[in-house]
Amino acid sequence: MSDFPKRLAFAVVAAPAVVALVWLGGAWLAVLLSVASGLAAHEFFALSRDTGSRPLHAHGVTLAALVPLLVHARTLGLWVPPVSLLMLVVLELLVAALFARGSAGKPLEAVGLTLLGVFYTGGMLAFAYGLRYHPYVIGAGAGTALVAFPLLLTWGTDTGAYAVGRWLGVRKLMPTVSPGKTVAGAVGGLLAAVVIGVIYARVALPSWAMVTLRLPVAIGVGALLSVAAQLGDLVESMFKREVGVKDSSHLIPGHGGMLDRVDSLLFTLPLGYVLLSWLLVPAPR
Repeated sequence: MSDFPKRLAFAVVAAPAVVALVWLGGAWLAVLLSVASGLAAHEFFALSRDTGSRPLHAHGVTLAALVPLLVHARTLGLWVPPVSLLMLVVLELLVAALFARGSAGKPLEAVGLTLLGVFYTGGMLAFAYGLRYHPYVIGAGAGTALVAFPLLLTWGTDTGAYAVGRWLGVRKLMPTVSPGKTVAGAVGGLLAAVVIGVIYARVALPSWAMVTLRLPVAIGVGALLSVAAQLGDLVESMFKREVGVKDSSHLIPGHGGMLDRVDSLLFTLPLGYVLLSWLLVPAPR
């Protein structure tokens, strides 16, 4: 079975399930993001170990998986994590490095790499929960529409880049990082995202989220999120290139690992949250 049928079969099953969990929100979405964060962090730390580094693997995976759950708890008003919690996390990692690594085990590198992995995976994916429960929207439909915006633009960028790159791609974009990506593909992905962004902003956002973006704004948001998606893909390719592997793991048939699936979202979700926060006005309560 080639990769394309596997990818298609996975998408047919996974896409409706993800949309349903985003719509349901609450603990369902928090658990989905927690599992994805933990798996992505595990793959990130595994790649790191293959370079000779020694992150605090178990600690990092646990913390990454906890981030979306803490955001969920904060949204429910059950607990508001104080800023000092971050300091406690750093101290805990320093103590763990002291006993697990010692002075000869590059403890500073271990702590820094562990924190990077936590924020790169769990921290970034948690913005999906932030979009779903953005204070400027009301209801499951509106929240789901906001989450779907960066998701669709990421998918459009990937699809457009793949199609145009295969058709017109000659000049390589960054051959030392990702030999398969071309300048034509990057432009095609950007144009595809702009078209999808304009259509979504004119059709879906007004009806589902009661949000209207002017045409120049929709074009700008589509372009920015497309660039972010491509940078996210290139950053993960850089990590894999250093190790010399094609995929972060073989977890998902035809797709590689969890990190391979969410690499672009790690950039588009936080940027989408920031952009929409600037553009939206508070919803009436």
